[in-house]
Amino acid sequence: MTLEVKVSKKLVPYERAYRELVKRVDSIKKHKSKDLLWILEHPLTYTAGIRSNEKEVLDKTISLIRTNRGGKITLHNPGQKIIYFALNLNKRKKDIRNLVSNIENSIIEFLKIYKIKGYKDKKNIGIWVDKKKIAAIGIRVTQWIAYHGCSININNSLDPYKKIIPCGLDNKKITTVKKQIKIDIKNVEKNLKKIFVKNLKNI
Repeated sequence: MTLEVKVSKKLVPYERAYRELVKRVDSIKKHKSKDLLWILEHPLTYTAGIRSNEKEVLDKTISLIRTNRGGKITLHNPGQKIIYFALNLNKRKKDIRNLVSNIENSIIEFLKIYKIKGYKDKKNIGIWVDKKKIAAIGIRVTQWIAYHGCSININNSLDPYKKIIPCGLDNKKITTVKKQIKIDIKNVEKNLKKIFVKNLKNI
């Protein structure tokens, strides 16, 4: 399956990334573009998914961007890797559960490189380490085109989480790769690209 892979070295504003993602989805629907895998980072941004609740905003002064992805309120900031995709499931398996499982397994495989044991939680989507969330997943499907993606906390500041109830969770139950290991964190984009390109072939 043809897949375009992009890795952005500079911070990409959330609004710009969202516009490009929606544009790609429309283009895929018209059979004019390849599927997309895009690895990037956002500036400090709070987004609200379709299941979010105003009570999850603890600091009412923050700016909140409404989005059509699944999930609740979450945070994006420098040091957190975002893996976006736009995938035509009409040409793959029309199986959302399989797609989510594929993403979860890819994150677990990535963490294993850094000697971190990540695991799934049946009650809470995402990946966990020692009862703390290290990666979030939020997707949307339209006409069997799946888009949005996942975020993995690498070495981002966790202080901004104090202003929200992230993903409906206690904000103390969030962690990063940096907090879990003492070794240097190297080749993040390279490893993410390799793992996701390999595993997306199986959906």
